[in-house]
Amino acid sequence: MIRVRFTATDFARVRFAPRPAPLQELNVALMRMCLPGDDVLAGRWRRRQWRSLPLAVGPLRDLVPAERAPLFIDEFSDTLEDGLDSVRSTPADLVRSELERVYAGHPAPAPPWIRHLHRGDADAWRLLRRAQHAAFDSVLGPVWPLVQDLHRSEFTRHALTVAEHGVGAALTAVVPGTRLHEGVWEWEGPGERDIEPGGHGVVLVPTFHWRGRPLLAHLPGRPLYVTYPAGPGLPLPPPGPAGTDDALAGVLGRTRLATLLLLAEEHTTGDVARRLGVSNATASAHCAALRGAGLITSVRAGRAVLHRRTALGSLLVQHGSMTPGRPGGPDRGVSGA
Repeated sequence: MIRVRFTATDFARVRFAPRPAPLQELNVALMRMCLPGDDVLAGRWRRRQWRSLPLAVGPLRDLVPAERAPLFIDEFSDTLEDGLDSVRSTPADLVRSELERVYAGHPAPAPPWIRHLHRGDADAWRLLRRAQHAAFDSVLGPVWPLVQDLHRSEFTRHALTVAEHGVGAALTAVVPGTRLHEGVWEWEGPGERDIEPGGHGVVLVPTFHWRGRPLLAHLPGRPLYVTYPAGPGLPLPPPGPAGTDDALAGVLGRTRLATLLLLAEEHTTGDVARRLGVSNATASAHCAALRGAGLITSVRAGRAVLHRRTALGSLLVQHGSMTPGRPGGPDRGVSGA
């Protein structure tokens, strides 16, 4: 169980990140790339990203030797350059302690550049900066305008929730399944963890490349940053006239395409609305149109309506990603393996 214990000062300092954080979005996208077991679309996205990564990104693998990343790369500045500068300005003792933590018990010794980074070597810092910059350009650069648009929609939705229902309702809305009781915000999670922001407050950061539990970053003297999944919940298609996703969007409309992609898993109308940043009425109308075309099914469960993609809808989506010359196209087979 994860518990965040608020003081009155913390509660007064709950805020929503006004703009997306490039480095944090990159961190979660790279995590998503390393996790197995996603659906077909996510798997195809992952393979495409791995194939396109430049060699300059290689040093980032050394920072996470056993699926444990050093805390000093959790950076929430709202521009890439500011984020890179903030990582570089991390206190030397924190850099050393975090590198020692992630390599503790690791069977292989740290590579030379990590040892140099541990000593504060300027060339090692430049190598890390180049790797982070190259990773952002490759993984997020093509879709960053879409991330910014999705963030604005999520920001607006959050602001309306706060205005209509208060901060407490906004907290439980951004992370479904959580509850706020007597100043403690809690949700199911691995192990037992109690966090006290200590008067520094909480910053809510939506991410559009993550589908798991909220990610927490809490460094001394800073707010607690809670990164939570938002948006369509699937890898974002890069824009461009050659993309078959654009062709599908031209037929269905971008919001209906996003709805169809989302409904690979079952969702209520309210959840579709929340994830896509639209009203319940708009989500309901899009679901009705997709249902009328036989692309989704809808069943009532009590007061809620549950929607899910049909086999025809899945076939349409998969065909849309099987253009010759593209990852997953006919020249590589359906799975792209």
